[in-house]
Amino acid sequence: MQKPFLSCVLIMGLLGSTMSVLAHGHHHEKQKTQAQRDAANGIFEDKDVLDRQLSDWEGVWQSVEPYLRSGELDVVLQAKAEAKKDKTVEEYRAYYAQGYKSDVDMIGIENNIIEFHRGENVASCEYHYDGYRILNYTSGKKGVRYLFRCDDSKSQAPKFIQFSDHIIAPEKAEHFHLYMGNISQDELLKELTHWPTYYPYSMKGDDIVHEMLHH
Repeated sequence: MQKPFLSCVLIMGLLGSTMSVLAHGHHHEKQKTQAQRDAANGIFEDKDVLDRQLSDWEGVWQSVEPYLRSGELDVVLQAKAEAKKDKTVEEYRAYYAQGYKSDVDMIGIENNIIEFHRGENVASCEYHYDGYRILNYTSGKKGVRYLFRCDDSKSQAPKFIQFSDHIIAPEKAEHFHLYMGNISQDELLKELTHWPTYYPYSMKGDDIVHEMLHH
């Protein structure tokens, strides 16, 4: 799958400094603790949730939606269908098509500035931390969203964003779901079926499949 041409100075700078790290990071991950694995599965104590800085998500990120559309994630859908037996492959495809859907195909994050790339159009803003929220799901599992806001009224970037990456304390993200909106953080917290998902820009389709299947 061909990736979009990068022309933004911020993006180019980030790519130059992080490409080699991102390209090999998933092969040299540090071992997760049991607590980290439990947290990733939605099992944790509220007291263990800690504040995080935007630098945890610093880097250049790509939407995974194109990989779903191209069929490159079919092996992941097949594995989920066989393991969970709650949906067919096509039902999983529809589920993720709704979840991944986004017109923001690339994101660059550096020094609290986030750039949102929609094709050749770029919107950016400096974001400020708005705390975190713990969500309790009907399944009995829990999730954490880290909230940030854009105070620049002239910016075309989303006014409110929320990161969810299955991590509950300061740690570099390996991928993330990003909720974006312009109404309020509380309104955005209601969104449970649409979660645009981003992986490092340096990763190819087979790298992303490996991450999804083995982490």
